[in-house]
Amino acid sequence: MRIDPRPLPAVLPFLGELPPLLTRLYAARGVQSEAELDKSLARLIPYQQLKGIDAAVDLLVTALEQRQRILIVGDFDADGATASTVGTLGLRLLGAAHVDYLVPNRFEYGYGLTPEIVQVALQRQPQLLITVDNGISSVEGVAAAKAAGLKVLVTDHHLPGDELPAADAIVNPNQPGCEFPSKALAGVGVIFYVLMALRARLRSLGWYDNKPQPNIGELLDLVALGSVADVVPLDANNRILVHQGLERIRAGRARPGIKAILEVAKRDHARITSTDLGFILGPRLNAAGRLDDMSLGIECLLTTDVAAAREMAAQLDGMNQDRKSIEQGMQREALAQLKDLPVESMPYGLCLFDPEWHQGVIGILASRMKERYFRPTIAFADAGDGLLKGSGRSVQGFHIRDALAVVASQHPNLITKYGGHAMAAGLTLPEANFPLFAEAFDAEVRRQLREEDLTGRLLSDGTLAVEEFHLELARALRHAGPWGQHFPEPLFHGVFQLVEQRVVGERHLKVVLKSECGSVKLDGIAFGVDREVWPNPTVRWVELAYKLDVNEFRGNETVQLMIAHIEPR
Repeated sequence: MRIDPRPLPAVLPFLGELPPLLTRLYAARGVQSEAELDKSLARLIPYQQLKGIDAAVDLLVTALEQRQRILIVGDFDADGATASTVGTLGLRLLGAAHVDYLVPNRFEYGYGLTPEIVQVALQRQPQLLITVDNGISSVEGVAAAKAAGLKVLVTDHHLPGDELPAADAIVNPNQPGCEFPSKALAGVGVIFYVLMALRARLRSLGWYDNKPQPNIGELLDLVALGSVADVVPLDANNRILVHQGLERIRAGRARPGIKAILEVAKRDHARITSTDLGFILGPRLNAAGRLDDMSLGIECLLTTDVAAAREMAAQLDGMNQDRKSIEQGMQREALAQLKDLPVESMPYGLCLFDPEWHQGVIGILASRMKERYFRPTIAFADAGDGLLKGSGRSVQGFHIRDALAVVASQHPNLITKYGGHAMAAGLTLPEANFPLFAEAFDAEVRRQLREEDLTGRLLSDGTLAVEEFHLELARALRHAGPWGQHFPEPLFHGVFQLVEQRVVGERHLKVVLKSECGSVKLDGIAFGVDREVWPNPTVRWVELAYKLDVNEFRGNETVQLMIAHIEPR
């Protein structure tokens, strides 16, 4: 693992009366003005800049005025679940008479608005279909819905294909011709923007002249959760949405379901950070969609019944434990496939398959293997009918969805379908095509990346002086975010004396350290260490990459180093 300095601009911007360290941290993350640090809702990019927003609102106003039956079709991950919840709750708040949701079971129907899902949807007798976090590639599904006489509103954030669906309206910042400055909205962010636009139109039509205007800000805890869990870039606009949602959660104003999941995870809502959204709430919510049916997760978020929320949160927690067990077994099997392969013979692009692997967990497996081997990875599972489903994760500098497009164009009929983002993608292909696809994918990775690109690399914000290891700075860093994708939490590095070391849990290394000059003693923890390497009683000095954090134990707060990388020095 290489630790490199995070690049800084030649001239640091003026960001107000911030401490020099915070100015440097923000500048290194692309912040160029003090305005970008303003996280008030008034700073959100106006919804008017979204292409298709007027047509979308026209559809919705008509649906509300005519008391139409509205059906939301979501996705089976945390973004899709929160988007489905936001759409359902938001439309009810704004006066819709009949709103329901439908989430395809990933094992029966796969992803998105397919013709098969339209047939299921028709059993609910809707008049307006709204997709959330999907639909931009659902050409056949939208056609089937239109043929059945339905109006269709597509809200999505995924990259479109060559052909757009013939929906009545499309709202997607990534569709051709959309000038919305932020292309990083999650699916839940897109439907939230649609609701903002709808409320403004209804206000102008006089809907709230004689009654209170609904507060859709009540939904921001869900918007924050879905945005962080979907790992979209936290640009200035998304940071506002996430910050505002976190503030609601910390103030105790979150949905009962979010509170219940935090309770079952033994997390204090008043101290929650964006990292907790991604690593505590997100996986428990995702577990339902991975192993069973995301409806459980959506119902947990929708309910106002505290007891019911707690019961469903406990079920989600149990599913997440099952998911962890399945994932660990799959990791062992994947490592066994690679253990006898010399490093020099390892593909640049990894493709892994086992007929017994679980469809719902291959994305996590791909992520784990990518983190271990530092190369784009796609894990496949048996999808039945002679097909494989793959889930891929990429490394910086390699756009995996575009790479799949190149492979598909060079090898027609090799891939059945694909889609995704720069860092994550999914695809389906015939099992018989797997060897040829693995070879073609590796060739495309080799075309774009060099050997040095496949070396693990951490970007450090520098070293901390002895006098900087204090609670005030740790607290300031915790709340200086929200931190996340493309706006990473500050990471520092340094050499420390290793005073004590022991493993807690199954694979977590607890250490006591002294600063290089020996004047400060610090606690640290490294999660998921290799038990064959640590603890190591012969090691006296270590080089660390770490985050400065606050540890609370029995009401006392102390500085703790969250260790991202540790190696003997």
